[in-house]
Amino acid sequence: MMATTEKFVPGLEGVIAAETAISFLDTVQEKIIIKGHNLIELSQTKDYLDVVHLLIEGKLPSETEKAILEAKLKENYDVPSTVIDVLKLLPNQTHPMDGQRTGISVLAGFDNNIDDRSLEANKSRAYQLMGQLPNITVNSFRILNGQDEVAPNKDLSYSANFLYMITGKVPTELEAGIFDRSLLLYSEHEMPNSTFTARVIASTQSDIYGALTGAVASLKGNLHGGANEAVMYMLNEASSVAEFEEVIYKRLEKKEKIMGFGHRVYMKKMDPRALIMKESLKQLCEIDGDTSLLEMCEAGEKILEEEKGLYPNLDYYAAPVYYKLGIPIPLYTPIFFSARTVGLCAHVIEQHDNNRLFRPRVNYIGESY
Repeated sequence: MMATTEKFVPGLEGVIAAETAISFLDTVQEKIIIKGHNLIELSQTKDYLDVVHLLIEGKLPSETEKAILEAKLKENYDVPSTVIDVLKLLPNQTHPMDGQRTGISVLAGFDNNIDDRSLEANKSRAYQLMGQLPNITVNSFRILNGQDEVAPNKDLSYSANFLYMITGKVPTELEAGIFDRSLLLYSEHEMPNSTFTARVIASTQSDIYGALTGAVASLKGNLHGGANEAVMYMLNEASSVAEFEEVIYKRLEKKEKIMGFGHRVYMKKMDPRALIMKESLKQLCEIDGDTSLLEMCEAGEKILEEEKGLYPNLDYYAAPVYYKLGIPIPLYTPIFFSARTVGLCAHVIEQHDNNRLFRPRVNYIGESY
């Protein structure tokens, strides 16, 4: 075997791949640090657009700055008609993530200054993409399901409009608030696979659209973003706590992976974001008087802790929350990506501003020569 002198670490677990001022998962103090702020604390007092401004501009906004930000996003709600025309050409069995990926890729062709990777140019693209993503996300799904496109409602807040486009009804203040909180919790999370993918692509001096297109493909996998869809399909296999416990035990007997549990970073603790979504699920259950999903989730949580020492991650409780909000299951992961777009853009901007091409080595285990 021919090998380099460096130690091989499968999955790059624990390997430091970048220096960043964007975010950090402090598992010792159980904090998710975003630009010097605790994300969990932000979720109690701030909303998604506050975090958007924090990630792109480096500080929390004043009320005036937040109003300017929201106006900027609303200016970019519409997408070129060509994007919709291309989405209509996709086979109807196309996954919404692939529709979303295609839409972002098409947008690149409309950027006349695509080779300008300056800070201001990339910030402008980040806001444009954030404005357009709900439109692309929802309408790619609708088109693939033979439905007419839905237009954004600029009278609503950013998150309320996103949820309105998904469900077709104006959300209540509670519904919009819970959905907004989910976007905030999904907004940024240090260096998961999709963020690493985006930074690797950006390190070649590729543009932000290419970096995000690669990130969509990464996030689609059920070991990453696709887990929230898998959780809901698993929950739908049962109609009671007893039935769900049976589903869990059967999967454990077959040594199948239980989606929504475990995390490469949160090995021995519950993802703190999951606790926030669990409380949101309780709120929604109180409104409609149906606590079955909450009870099933809690039963599954107890079994996995006792049997495997595993704890829920964000996807485990985000899935039933989205279900309660009337969101179609195939849209769960595209929504995750839409929320994470701001974090991804922040990483691409940081990579472009202080770039070093990613070029790792391998341990060769093939035939001798």
